[in-house]
Amino acid sequence: MTDLASLAVDQRVEAALGRLSPAEQRVARFVVAQKETALLSSAAEIAARAGTSDATVVRTARSLGFEGLQQLREALLADLTGTTTPGSRMRRTLDTVGEDAAGALQHVLSIHREATEALARPEFQQPFAHAVEILVAARYRHVFGIGPSSSLAEYAALQFARIGLPSEALAATGIGLADRLLRVAEGDALVVIAYAPLYREVAVTLDVAGRHRVPVLLVSDSLGPFVQDRVAEILPVPRGRADHLAMHAGTMLLIEALVVALAARDRERALAGLETLGALRGEIDKL
Repeated sequence: MTDLASLAVDQRVEAALGRLSPAEQRVARFVVAQKETALLSSAAEIAARAGTSDATVVRTARSLGFEGLQQLREALLADLTGTTTPGSRMRRTLDTVGEDAAGALQHVLSIHREATEALARPEFQQPFAHAVEILVAARYRHVFGIGPSSSLAEYAALQFARIGLPSEALAATGIGLADRLLRVAEGDALVVIAYAPLYREVAVTLDVAGRHRVPVLLVSDSLGPFVQDRVAEILPVPRGRADHLAMHAGTMLLIEALVVALAARDRERALAGLETLGALRGEIDKL
């Protein structure tokens, strides 16, 4: 008999699938396919996604050898913060896609459809609206992102500034980040685009925000459980499938939705900012 305690979540599901009920199988397959979403979801939310009841979700966790849903979440977190590398994630993605170009296109489109659907769900609307309120009220906005997320942070800060909301990107790593953090002050707001594990740059940025009582909006599909008591809101945007190549179109969609929502809150300021941008471009074109 297989010792479930020694297995990762995927392996537990594979070992137990044959003896699960059809409803439990749906829950188990959802948990494996959407680890990040399952990690951040309540039993009721997982049940809604799997088309079953929250009691079945808890029963599935126990059938997989866990004491309950919380222990299953802990195992998911361990899986997500394990030793996967960019190469291993790409390898898994390529194993799924094969060599067909059309298949690669359809695979990526299907992942981005899942991200779009996640942002469209009713339960995402309240965190999104809260994020807009925090950003509108702030004196200044800082957007943190390192690695691939640095480009997203710079894009968000650029777009916020264009509609009349002073903003900057905290996109430096190592000691270079210190100079940027000097400008974080009470009355500001901070958007953090980051993922587990909790890197030193993220931890220090959150420390600075805490010292200055700056509200933090976390955009992440995995870091929330580590820092949920240190952030004002979590916006759980999927980055694709667990252990596969991370994809950021969902985060880009969120940023552009925030830009439109913020512009709508002060239409005159947004349009004036863009008019000024256009005028400055015209002056530069004359040179």
